[in-house]
Amino acid sequence: MEPPTGNRTGVVSSLKRLLATLLATAWIRMELLAVEVQEEGRHWIQTLLWTAALVALGTMTLGLITATLVLVLWEQHRVAALAGLSGIYLAGTLFAACRLRRRLRGWAAFPATINELKKDKACWEENNE
Repeated sequence: MEPPTGNRTGVVSSLKRLLATLLATAWIRMELLAVEVQEEGRHWIQTLLWTAALVALGTMTLGLITATLVLVLWEQHRVAALAGLSGIYLAGTLFAACRLRRRLRGWAAFPATINELKKDKACWEENNE
Protein backbone atom coordinates (compact mmCIF):
# COMPACT_ATOMS: atom_id res chain seq x y z
CA MET A 1 0.00 0.00 0.00
CA GLU A 2 1.39 3.42 -0.94
CA PRO A 3 1.49 6.29 1.53
CA PRO A 4 -0.96 9.07 0.86
CA THR A 5 0.49 11.83 -1.29
CA GLY A 6 -1.02 14.59 0.90
CA ASN A 7 1.11 13.50 3.88
CA ARG A 8 4.23 13.44 1.75
CA THR A 9 3.53 16.94 0.46
CA GLY A 10 3.12 18.13 4.07
CA VAL A 11 6.50 16.70 5.04
CA VAL A 12 8.21 18.24 2.01
CA SER A 13 6.50 21.56 2.73
CA SER A 14 7.63 21.42 6.37
CA LEU A 15 11.19 20.63 5.32
CA LYS A 16 11.16 23.54 2.87
CA ARG A 17 9.92 25.90 5.58
CA LEU A 18 12.55 24.58 7.99
CA LEU A 19 15.29 25.05 5.39
CA ALA A 20 14.03 28.56 4.60
CA THR A 21 14.03 29.43 8.29
CA LEU A 22 17.55 28.07 8.76
CA LEU A 23 18.82 29.98 5.74
CA ALA A 24 17.13 33.20 6.87
CA THR A 25 18.64 32.81 10.34
CA ALA A 26 22.09 32.12 8.90
CA TRP A 27 21.74 35.13 6.58
CA ILE A 28 20.82 37.44 9.47
CA ARG A 29 23.75 36.15 11.54
CA MET A 30 26.15 36.70 8.64
CA GLU A 31 24.86 40.27 8.17
CA LEU A 32 25.37 40.91 11.89
CA LEU A 33 28.89 39.49 11.69
CA ALA A 34 29.67 41.69 8.67
CA VAL A 35 28.49 44.81 10.50
CA GLU A 36 30.55 43.89 13.56
CA VAL A 37 33.64 43.22 11.44
CA GLN A 38 33.30 46.69 9.90
CA GLU A 39 32.82 48.30 13.31
CA GLU A 40 35.78 46.41 14.80
CA GLY A 41 37.97 47.40 11.84
CA ARG A 42 37.12 51.07 12.19
CA HIS A 43 37.58 50.88 15.95
CA TRP A 44 41.03 49.29 15.63
CA ILE A 45 42.21 51.72 12.95
CA GLN A 46 41.14 54.72 15.03
CA THR A 47 42.67 53.19 18.15
CA LEU A 48 45.98 52.56 16.38
CA LEU A 49 46.11 56.09 14.96
CA TRP A 50 45.40 57.69 18.33
CA THR A 51 47.89 55.35 20.00
CA ALA A 52 50.59 56.32 17.49
CA ALA A 53 49.88 60.02 18.07
CA LEU A 54 49.95 59.51 21.84
CA VAL A 55 53.24 57.61 21.73
CA ALA A 56 54.92 60.15 19.44
CA LEU A 57 53.76 63.23 21.33
CA GLY A 58 54.28 61.62 24.73
CA THR A 59 57.82 60.61 23.86
CA MET A 60 58.68 64.11 22.67
CA THR A 61 57.11 65.64 25.79
CA LEU A 62 58.98 63.34 28.16
CA GLY A 63 62.24 63.98 26.33
CA LEU A 64 61.83 67.74 26.53
CA ILE A 65 60.77 67.66 30.19
CA THR A 66 63.76 65.47 31.03
CA ALA A 67 66.18 67.70 29.13
CA THR A 68 64.75 70.84 30.72
CA LEU A 69 64.95 69.49 34.28
CA VAL A 70 68.44 68.10 33.81
CA LEU A 71 69.67 71.41 32.36
CA VAL A 72 68.06 73.40 35.17
CA LEU A 73 69.50 71.10 37.84
CA TRP A 74 72.82 70.40 36.06
CA GLU A 75 75.13 72.00 38.60
CA GLN A 76 73.67 70.75 41.87
CA HIS A 77 71.45 67.70 41.36
CA ARG A 78 71.81 66.23 37.88
CA VAL A 79 72.13 62.61 39.09
CA ALA A 80 69.18 62.99 41.46
CA ALA A 81 67.10 64.56 38.68
CA LEU A 82 67.90 61.74 36.27
CA ALA A 83 67.25 59.07 38.91
CA GLY A 84 63.98 60.68 39.99
CA LEU A 85 62.70 61.04 36.42
CA SER A 86 63.73 57.46 35.64
CA GLY A 87 61.75 56.23 38.64
CA ILE A 88 58.69 58.25 37.60
CA TYR A 89 58.91 56.90 34.03
CA LEU A 90 59.32 53.34 35.30
CA ALA A 91 56.27 53.69 37.56
CA GLY A 92 54.24 55.09 34.65
CA THR A 93 55.36 52.25 32.40
CA LEU A 94 54.39 49.59 34.96
CA PHE A 95 51.02 51.27 35.56
CA ALA A 96 50.29 51.39 31.81
CA ALA A 97 51.34 47.75 31.37
CA CYS A 98 49.00 46.64 34.18
CA ARG A 99 46.09 48.63 32.74
CA LEU A 100 46.69 47.22 29.26
CA ARG A 101 46.87 43.66 30.59
CA ARG A 102 43.60 44.14 32.50
CA ARG A 103 41.90 45.66 29.44
CA LEU A 104 42.99 42.85 27.13
CA ARG A 105 41.97 40.17 29.63
CA GLY A 106 38.28 41.21 29.45
CA TRP A 107 38.20 41.85 25.69
CA ALA A 108 35.93 39.76 23.47
CA ALA A 109 35.59 40.02 19.71
CA PHE A 110 32.16 40.04 18.06
CA PRO A 111 30.10 39.79 21.26
CA ALA A 112 26.69 40.34 19.61
CA THR A 113 27.27 37.66 16.99
CA ILE A 114 28.50 35.15 19.55
CA ASN A 115 25.55 35.94 21.81
CA GLU A 116 23.06 35.38 18.98
CA LEU A 117 24.72 32.12 17.97
CA LYS A 118 24.54 30.90 21.58
CA LYS A 119 20.83 31.77 21.66
CA ASP A 120 20.30 29.94 18.36
CA LYS A 121 22.12 26.87 19.69
CA ALA A 122 20.10 26.87 22.91
CA CYS A 123 16.84 27.24 20.97
CA TRP A 124 17.85 24.47 18.56
CA GLU A 125 18.76 22.12 21.42
CA GLU A 126 15.53 22.96 23.26
CA ASN A 127 13.40 22.21 20.21
CA ASN A 128 15.20 18.98 19.36
CA GLU A 129 14.80 17.35 22.76
